[in-house]
Amino acid sequence: MITSATPRSAQDTLPQPTLYLAFELGKNTWKLGFTIGVAQQPRERTLPAGDVARVQQEIARAKQRFGLPEDARVVSCYEAGRDGFWLHRYLVAHNIQNHVIDSASIEVNRRHRRAKTDRLDVHKLLTMLLRHHAGERKVWSVVQVPSMEEEDRRQLHRELQTAKRDRMRVTNRMQGLLSNVGVRLTLQGDVSAHLEQLRQWDGTPLPPALRARLERDWQQVCFLTEQIKTLEAHRRELLRTSADPVLEQVRQLVSLRGIGITSAWLFVMEFFAWRGFQTGKEVRALAGLTPTPHQSGQVRHELGIAKAGNGQMRTMAVEIAWGWLQFQPTSALSQWYQARFGHGNAGYRKLGIVALARKLLIALWRFIETGVLPEGAVLKAAVPHATP
Repeated sequence: MITSATPRSAQDTLPQPTLYLAFELGKNTWKLGFTIGVAQQPRERTLPAGDVARVQQEIARAKQRFGLPEDARVVSCYEAGRDGFWLHRYLVAHNIQNHVIDSASIEVNRRHRRAKTDRLDVHKLLTMLLRHHAGERKVWSVVQVPSMEEEDRRQLHRELQTAKRDRMRVTNRMQGLLSNVGVRLTLQGDVSAHLEQLRQWDGTPLPPALRARLERDWQQVCFLTEQIKTLEAHRRELLRTSADPVLEQVRQLVSLRGIGITSAWLFVMEFFAWRGFQTGKEVRALAGLTPTPHQSGQVRHELGIAKAGNGQMRTMAVEIAWGWLQFQPTSALSQWYQARFGHGNAGYRKLGIVALARKLLIALWRFIETGVLPEGAVLKAAVPHATP
């Protein structure tokens, strides 16, 4: 007897109808590409940037166009960029499986690397999305999306970094303007009063327009300095009073000699608090501290570190590694560095400090995860604790 019913085991193995969607996000417009398979010509649509209602409409129309049921699964992707993660959260909230892709991990055909249009980008993303969904996990790097709370925690130290960078930019501009007329001035104290007494290379006072510009720039420097003081005071207050478990990790790192609030805050908020590392290799890879080997035939040498991932973490890790040698000279890591690189020239020691930074970052991660001190490390005498 022949029956049209499909056995349950066969139903479980049938491929689920899936609509694949790729976004090319622009400032003014979005380019959408839809497909259901490799051999299917993509359906392309352009719509105003941020118009999520139109996105839903185009998804429904694409399902009708490809003959998919209304409840067919939708898998999408877009490159990480200026739009951040809000679109990802919107798509997930509407039962769309989305991937945020690291732009630097997208492969490029070297023969056609100069050709770039939104249409080509959408087609490329669709092709790679199909490969990824088929099981090719190394086709690209998927960005780990933080929760809204985790993302909000990063605002304080990023605002502080921006304020310091802006202040340095303004002071450098002021020094450059003064150098143009042959003046050297240390930008400290009451700079506005000093500007009236300054003389150019020929002994004449500063031109009025230049002096007015310098006074306005100095007002901006004073404003940024007060902003930095306020942010740093707020950070210290949070570290002293907050019972947040994430800030407890900051206190744990600050307890180590050679680790300050700025570095500990950056390490925790950008890395340790939410990344979910499984191995030390993942820690060093995300900081861009992995070596880059070059081997072809009998030729073998290193091209340096990868420098992929979080540049702020990498810079801070190297800076802390130099401080670790000074404040933790009896630790196993410092002794390893001195034995291997301490007697070399300056270039060799700089090469070694990157290796030390890689090892130290992994040791700090393990200290956060397990509470086990890096071998030979010393704690500070007093450590800040949360107070009610």
